Amino acid sequence: MKLFRSKQRSVQTAPEIACASRCIPAGNAVPAMIDPLEAELYDRLRYAVPVLDAAIMKIIRLTGGFRIVCSDENYQEQLDRFMESVPVGLTGKSVGTFADNFLDSLLTYGSAVGEIAVDTKENRIAGLWNGDVTKLRVTSGADPFSRNYTVRCSGGGERKIANPERILYASLVGGRSLLRGLPALSNILLRIYECIGQNFDRAGNVRYAITYKPSGESGDMIHSRERAQQIAREWADGMNASRCGQVKDFVAVGDVDIKVIGAENQLFDTNIPVRQLLEQIIAKLSIPPFLLGLTWSSTERMSSQQADILTSELEYYRRLLTPVITEIGNAYLCSVGAEAVCRVEWDNINLQDESVLAETRLKNAQALEIEMRLEKEENK
Repeated sequence: MKLFRSKQRSVQTAPEIACASRCIPAGNAVPAMIDPLEAELYDRLRYAVPVLDAAIMKIIRLTGGFRIVCSDENYQEQLDRFMESVPVGLTGKSVGTFADNFLDSLLTYGSAVGEIAVDTKENRIAGLWNGDVTKLRVTSGADPFSRNYTVRCSGGGERKIANPERILYASLVGGRSLLRGLPALSNILLRIYECIGQNFDRAGNVRYAITYKPSGESGDMIHSRERAQQIAREWADGMNASRCGQVKDFVAVGDVDIKVIGAENQLFDTNIPVRQLLEQIIAKLSIPPFLLGLTWSSTERMSSQQADILTSELEYYRRLLTPVITEIGNAYLCSVGAEAVCRVEWDNINLQDESVLAETRLKNAQALEIEMRLEKEENK
């Protein structure tokens, strides 16, 4: 890895992706791999539909932790310190933080980019940077397996990254976002929620219709207007008193009818359409409903199968992150002059109950004991 091939350059304190705004404008702007408008749509979608944001955050947390193991034990302690203390952006620390942000961009936009910021004067890694994937374009280099990275500048120009070996890039299949196909469904879901809110504004905030029916006597007919105004004042006074926690009875003389406006009409039942939409969204995200607080009816075996499916999804995301994390570890070993390489060991994904796991281990141990006993009897 040629991260430190230029020793006469000045200290690079900021990554090249972050410096894109200082590029010289060019004649034609370079189109980004991810359309900025599409990226903004996915950001607003996560903001507007909480279940989408919750699902992505749970995937990131469930992907689990990891440890980088060095092939040379003499460098293991240094590597561990680097993994825990390397600066990430302006506020973060540790390679784990970088991996979380990297996976967040990977799921939301379909691809993610980062950079190893190098201090060439001191010949060391200065930190890691999570870049904006909407400003990056990836093209093939001299051969089909090499990449050229071009950064789009804020002024409409373009800049070719001089050190592509410092760029960390990964994408989902086809570079498609995990949220692809969900804006249409989410739009319908939000319209249903908006209608629910409007209906509750109309019918949920109870309003009353007070009808005074004067009798056929001449006195009632002459003073009907004054009596109606008096009833209205007394009713308003009683409603205002109830706001202050006082109970005030309403007393009227004559034929007075009080009804709740809209009481005879029922609100539409939205459980079925909302659930159908959420089922489509959950199917796209591959998250078991019970992890998102959706109490849909499911058997114990169904929950176990859903957990197994989620485990396979998490393994897929781990396969995408492993080369990126390994490249960071190898870059550090190269910076300290080590010829060793590293590998990533992921924590076990534990989505099952501890008692079930313990019972499984017990049964496996008993089966192994029986097999060993039978093998000994056959060898006698």
